[in-house]
Amino acid sequence: MMKKLVRKYFGARRTLVLGLVAGIVFLVGSGSVMANPSFWKFEWPRTDFKNKSVEYGEIMSGGPPKDGIPPIDNPKFTDVSKVKGLAPTVPVISFTLNGESKAYPLGILMRHEIVNDRVGGVPVAVTYCPLCNAAIVFDARLDGKVLDFGTTGKLRNSDLVMYDRQTESWWQQFLGEGIVGSMTGKRLKMLPSRIEAWGRYKKAHPKGKVLLAAFPSMGFGGNPYGGYDSSAQPFLYRGPLPNGIPPLMRVVAVGDEAWSIALLRKQKRIEVKDLVLTWEAGQNSALDTRDISKGKDVGNVIVQRKTKNGLVDAVHDVTFAFTFHAFKPKGKLHHTR
Repeated sequence: MMKKLVRKYFGARRTLVLGLVAGIVFLVGSGSVMANPSFWKFEWPRTDFKNKSVEYGEIMSGGPPKDGIPPIDNPKFTDVSKVKGLAPTVPVISFTLNGESKAYPLGILMRHEIVNDRVGGVPVAVTYCPLCNAAIVFDARLDGKVLDFGTTGKLRNSDLVMYDRQTESWWQQFLGEGIVGSMTGKRLKMLPSRIEAWGRYKKAHPKGKVLLAAFPSMGFGGNPYGGYDSSAQPFLYRGPLPNGIPPLMRVVAVGDEAWSIALLRKQKRIEVKDLVLTWEAGQNSALDTRDISKGKDVGNVIVQRKTKNGLVDAVHDVTFAFTFHAFKPKGKLHHTR
C-alpha cells in the first residue's frame, strides 16, 4: 500500500525508497497535530516554543523522532590512500580549513544528515538534506559557545530542521538560521565547501582524510531515495513551485541569486562581477539510482570569487529549484530557455 501511495504521489514509475534510519517516513495524521507545540513539549521540554520566527503550521513531521536520523558525533576517518571500493565519480562533500582537508561521502550523509566534527582546529557541522540536496558546512561557534547539532525529525519546505543540544533551539538547515527557541533569529556562519567527485578530491588532496561509516558494514553508503531527483514533485512539500523550471532541477545558489545546472552545463563558465561559476562532467547524482556510482552525470560545480590573490572558493549550495524558490521567493533564478 505504501509503495502504491508513493508512486501515485510522484506520478512516476520509480518508487521513492524510504529507509527507517535515514529515510523520511510518511505519517498519516492531521497537520494541526503535527504542528502543535503543546504536543512537541513532551519530546522537547527544554525548547522555548514561545520564541519563534516562523508559523508552526509550516513545520511538519518527516516521520523519525528526535535524532531518529542519528548524527555522527565522533566521526572516524581514513587516509585517502587507504580507501577501497569508492568509485571516482561518486559525490563527496569536500571541505578544507586551515590546511586540513576532509571528504564526507554523500552515501554516508544520507543516513545521518549531520556530522559534528573539527577541521583545522575549528568545530564545524557538516550537513546534508537529501530531500533538498542541500550540502552546507557551518562554523559551530556562536556567541562564545560551541554548538553541536542533531536532527529534530521535522521539515520545513521539505528541508531539514536541526537543533542544537546546548539550548535545543531549532535551526533551518538551508538558511543556517534559528527559527524556534532561544536562538531564534541567530545565524550560523556558512563555510565554503564543494560537492565534488571522489576522484577529483583524491587528486587534489592526496593527504586528505575520508569519513568512514558509523557502522562498518554500511561501507560508504548508498541512496535510499531511488529516483528522487527525476520525480515531478518534491516529497513532503506544501509550498509554491517555481515557474519555468522543473522543481527538482539542480541550481547553484549564491545568496539571493541562483543559476540552473542546465544553464551552467550549457555555458560551462559564468562570470558575474567577482563571481565565477564553472561546470565539468564526471559526478554521479546521489539521488538517482540505489547504487550511487551508477547515477546519472550531474557534473562538478565550482564557485569562486576573484580576489587580488586569485580565485578563492565561495559559499554556495547546489540545491533544487523548489528549495531556492521556497526560501528565496524574491531571489533571482537564471535558467536556460
